[in-house]
Order: sequence, then C-alpha cells, then structure tokens
Amino acid sequence: MPRPVRCRRIERLPVYRSFSPDDAAAAEEVRMTVDEFETLRLLDDEGLTQEACAARMNIARTTVTAIYDSARKKVADVLVHGKRLLITGGCCEYEPVEINQAIMEKGSTCMRIAVTYENGEIFHHFGHSEQFKLYDAENGRITGEQVVNTDGSGHGALAGFLQAAKVDALICGGIGMGAQMALADAGIKLYAGVQGAADAAAKALAEGNLEYDPNARCDHHEHHDGDCGHDHCAEHHCWGN
Repeated sequence: MPRPVRCRRIERLPVYRSFSPDDAAAAEEVRMTVDEFETLRLLDDEGLTQEACAARMNIARTTVTAIYDSARKKVADVLVHGKRLLITGGCCEYEPVEINQAIMEKGSTCMRIAVTYENGEIFHHFGHSEQFKLYDAENGRITGEQVVNTDGSGHGALAGFLQAAKVDALICGGIGMGAQMALADAGIKLYAGVQGAADAAAKALAEGNLEYDPNARCDHHEHHDGDCGHDHCAEHHCWGN
C-alpha cells in the first residue's frame, strides 16, 4: 500500500492562474499544481534554499526537489513548445489570510455563505468586491449575518480571505477563471451568475432552491490581475511524494 501524501503548506495563493502565448490560437494545455508553483515562488522568486523551502511547505527536502523538477519541466514545455499553462489543484493546505476585523463565531454544524455585497445587492464582479456579507445557515434558515470589508484584497487574496473567514459557499455575479480556481483550491463552493438582493439569495441557498449559472464569467475583458477566462474550473488531484 502506498504511503499517504502529505499535504503541502501554501503561504500564498497564485494571483495569476493562466498564461498563454499570444501567437498560438489553440495552444495545448499544461497543468501545474499549486504546490509546484509554490516551489518556484519560494526557490526562484524568494531565493530560498531547498531546506528552507521544505520547512516553509512542511515537507521533506527530497519532496521539494521532486516537485521543483516537475515544475521546471512544465515551464520549459510551455515556453519551448508554445503551450498554455494553468495553475490549479494539488494536495495542499493553505495559510489563512489575516483578517483585521472581528468575525462572528461559526457554529460547528452551520454552513457559512458569503455574498459579494454592495448596498444590499449582489455586487456584479467578484474580483472588485470591497465587501462581503456573511450568513450562517442551519436547518434551512439564516441564523447569523455580518458585513465584512475586504481591506483592499485583490483577486488573488479574496479566496484566502474567505477561507480565513471559514466560508463554505460563495454567491456572486461575474467571476473569472483564475478566481474560480482559487475558490476551488480553498474548498469553497461557488454559486455564480446570481443577481438581485443579497439577503434573498442567501435565504434561497439556505433553503436549497437558489438559481445560479455555473457558466457565469467575468463580463469585461480589460487586464485585471489575470482573473478573466473562459474555461471551467479544473478538478483537484493529489499527487507527488
């Protein structure tokens, strides 16, 4: 029987989740896991030794070596052969983002719902959300509510913010591919393409009858932290040593 895989500690969720060559119309896809990305970030961007990287990721140095070699081969494949790179999945545990405000206590059996929030309505674009409204739901009804500020968190940090707030599900309007991947990696279920009053949407989800669009996407295309895209969120896989 193979020994179980130890989850790798990730300090920072990737902000940019997809890279494509401009001069390849239909590039083949290469998938890099978040822990592979983390080794590149720690070793090549921060300049850590493999021993220090292993300590930060809570894994053995030999495992760091194997992950790093795999990541570099994928980068070479992308650059040399003009392929598309997607960063998602992996067997990871995430460092929580520090929240500088008091969050209501979450019961052990309740579901915590977050809604992108502005003046009582569902804010249309996840990545630009300045506030979330949190709802705790149990036995089909809302038992607690709180509006929280995102403290200027951008696309890449919002998933970590929600994870730190112990959110189980997100209701929003438009959302890009990168943010969908980040939410999936953080274990947060997504209900996108929803409009109207935030309270009504949260109540509908608690009751099990929320209508949403699983194919909802960000509806504008200027550059904004690599968050827009048109592909479905990838499934998770655990792998490695």
